[in-house]
Amino acid sequence: MRVGLIVDSACDLPFEFSRRNNLFILPVTARIDGQTYVDDHDPVKTAEFYDSGLLQKGHHAETEAYSAGQIHDLFLNEIVTQYDVAFCETVTRSRSRIFQNATEAMNSVMAHYHDAREAAGREGKFSMRVIDSKQIFAGQGLLAAHTLRLIDQKLSKNALRQQVEDFTDQIFTAVIPRDLHYIRERARRRGDKSVSAVVAFLGKALNITPVLFGKGAEGKPVAKTRNFDAAVEKVMNYAVGRIEAGLLTPYVSLSCGLSWEEIEALPGLDQLRETCARHNVELLLSQMGITSSIYIGPGSLCLSLAAEEHDFSDHQ
Repeated sequence: MRVGLIVDSACDLPFEFSRRNNLFILPVTARIDGQTYVDDHDPVKTAEFYDSGLLQKGHHAETEAYSAGQIHDLFLNEIVTQYDVAFCETVTRSRSRIFQNATEAMNSVMAHYHDAREAAGREGKFSMRVIDSKQIFAGQGLLAAHTLRLIDQKLSKNALRQQVEDFTDQIFTAVIPRDLHYIRERARRRGDKSVSAVVAFLGKALNITPVLFGKGAEGKPVAKTRNFDAAVEKVMNYAVGRIEAGLLTPYVSLSCGLSWEEIEALPGLDQLRETCARHNVELLLSQMGITSSIYIGPGSLCLSLAAEEHDFSDHQ
């Protein structure tokens, strides 16, 4: 039984990790300042996007998920013909239409896959499941890495589905938004009033950098720091402490809306690497993709791990 894993372009993972594990990416289209980018995690495109400076205008960007019809064609041509079972993990349905579109596409594919499969010379039935990851960015990456680990265990498709869905409720994410004004303006254009003008003003005037923390995409402020480096140190300390206390999967996912030079200079990164190495944990370090960097803004950081119930303050 050949099992395939599909994620969308809001899922942040190192490119080589995705390539090595044959992850299939559902693209998102981004339009900024008259230019169009199809975010399929191509590292060259991502580097060009960062170098262009367009991210500074990202709060004006229009992002568009592939339609159900486009996803149907991708599933039929690229997935049905290669795999016997497929799982599609999408960004949380509360932030995007991708889950809805992928589910509609899956239902259509399941009714019409037989001819495409026969033409490709693949025998037997095909089955598929679309799963709401309940995550964003690094959290999606962590779920994908854990799913690949489960696939390697040769579980039945029902056991695999159940374990993946259960795992979505065990992922904790810390986010550092670099520019609260960007977040507020981006949210306002999308009709999300969760970031008030007062908070954005205070962040700019007082140089406050918050740390948001919680399960999945439902983060709340847990710290306010005077600058970005101080916020990064808090998140790194949290990750180190949580690794030492124990994780539920041997991965930590860290994505950054920064250049690679800036990423390598992050305070506490070396200590995080050393702690991961001591505990046989793989650090999935990546530059944020186009989709996630537009959503959360330039210079931001997102870290995810899976663990038993705990508070951010437990590891400070």
